[in-house]
Formats: sequence, structure tokens, C-alpha cells
Amino acid sequence: MKGQFMLGSNHTFLVAVHHDGKEIPAVYKPARGERPLWDFPDNTLAQRETAAYLVSESLGFHFVPFTTLRDDGPYGPGSLQQYIEYDPEYHYFNFSADDKARLQPVALFDLLVNNADRKGSHVFFEIGTKKLWAIDHGICFHAEDKLRTVIWDFAGQPIPSELLSLLSPASSLPGLLEPYLDPAEIAALQFRAEALLASKVFPRTPKDRRAFPYPPI
Repeated sequence: MKGQFMLGSNHTFLVAVHHDGKEIPAVYKPARGERPLWDFPDNTLAQRETAAYLVSESLGFHFVPFTTLRDDGPYGPGSLQQYIEYDPEYHYFNFSADDKARLQPVALFDLLVNNADRKGSHVFFEIGTKKLWAIDHGICFHAEDKLRTVIWDFAGQPIPSELLSLLSPASSLPGLLEPYLDPAEIAALQFRAEALLASKVFPRTPKDRRAFPYPPI
């Protein structure tokens, strides 16, 4: 254990993973530290974090840091995610116009996984490489429409064909996700993929429900 991240609703820790003689920083979120939510099943956030990584990798987004489930954490089972060095003072709300334009894949991914909490600090660029990363996917994959995000910049715009092509293999995801999500959530994921492929447009902000996370950063 290296320390605790104090911001956020759930217990989150910085830990060190030892592999091949190296010490690798990682983010550990124990299931027992999850705050119960009225609309998500208890103790499922770690599974959803892992499922988001698997979807990102399988479909070719490649911006969710390596994430896995571990049973042997200091506080019991939980998700373990690669820690990325970034500048916490540089976030969605002060991104340059060029950097905001790079967020189209994240906006599409959030639509697909039904991200209920895309805050402005959950997307960032790695120090040095400027690679785009997206984190905090514990409340994704609900079967009902829960999308809450700050990234509505592309609403009403056509989804680029190269991004749409990433959704085509979504039919292969059920077997991969069965250990982490329930059947209704997996079916809803496939439905969203098919709907996006059919519409080919980033949807506009819904008027019948809250569409932004709170707090926004």
C-alpha cells in the first residue's frame, strides 16, 4: 500500500505491484469499499471496471488502462488498474480545442458502455507521450439508459466511419463479458452497438432526464 486517493465516493488506493523484479504503481478499488448505489447491484463496480477494459481492448479503443480482478488485495477482492502519470490540473474543462477534438472515441465508447459518470477529470493525457486515457468505469453497463457525461461536444455530428467500424465486432463480446455482467446488461450493450451502427450520429442531450454527472469534475 502506497496511499489512498481521498477524492471520490469509494475507497481507492495506490498500491505497488511486483512483477519480474519491478515495482509497478497501480490503482486498487476493493469491493468492500464501494458505496451502495440505488440503481446498481451492490459490490459489482470492480467487475464493471474490468469489463470496460475488456471492451476497450477487444474493440480497439485502447484507452482504458490495463485492469483486472484480484482476490488477494490488502482489503480483499477488487479491481486493479495500471496507474498512469498525468497532470490533474489539465482536464476536460481546460483542454485545448485540439485535445477536445481527440475525445470523439471516448464519447462513442461512453455511449456503448452506457457510462453513468464521465466526469471532466476522468479523461486525461499521459505525461510525456500525450496518449489519451479514460478511467473510472465502475458505473457503466446498466441495462437502462444512464448516460451522464460532460462530453456532449459532438452531439448531432456524424460518427466517423473509422470509429463506427470499431463497433462491428461487438457481437463477439457476450462470451468475454459473461463473468462480469448479467445477461440483460450484455444484451443492452449489443442493442446500443446496433443502434449506433444504424444511426451513425452522436445523439443530442436528452431532455427527459439528467445527462450530466455531478460533480462535473
